[in-house]
Amino acid sequence: MIENIVLDKPIVMVGLMGAGKTSVGRALARRLGIPFVDSDKEIEAAAGCSVVDIFSMYGEEEFRRAEQRVIARLFDTPPALKVISTGEGAFITPAVREMVLGRALSIWLRADLDLLVKRTNFRNTRPQLLHADSRKILAQLIDERYKIYELADITVETRDESLRKTLSKVVSAIADYVKKGQKNG
Repeated sequence: MIENIVLDKPIVMVGLMGAGKTSVGRALARRLGIPFVDSDKEIEAAAGCSVVDIFSMYGEEEFRRAEQRVIARLFDTPPALKVISTGEGAFITPAVREMVLGRALSIWLRADLDLLVKRTNFRNTRPQLLHADSRKILAQLIDERYKIYELADITVETRDESLRKTLSKVVSAIADYVKKGQKNG
């Protein structure tokens, strides 16, 4: 199905923590035969410390500035065609969102609260969820951010399903999106 599709810009995965941006993004890149990049890992490499440490030492505002610089660099670094997984707050930042919407194919992996809680409960790599009621925080983030994530080019509902099934839904959504663009272009 995707073999007949011609993509000419990066694919950027957006959504809340636990939605599957990294695992689905990595599988999608493998399926397409293009590189995968995790923006949080790139930020950690540039800073020399973890996202959790950046948040605690410098605060969220400084982290968002670093994130914006790293994502801009990822767009400007060859190869142009790649899959980029972003942190959950990247697309919320207006300058990053503008960059993504203007220069990439954006895919929102939309997940319900129960699934997000299940997937994030036992990880200590989520600064916003450390020492907090994860269900309450995630519900608040859904209320605040889903209306912004809706601006992505493509929305794919993720469920408690296999990676293969979610990947298949993403590939189909990309194929449909590209076909519509070819008809309108």
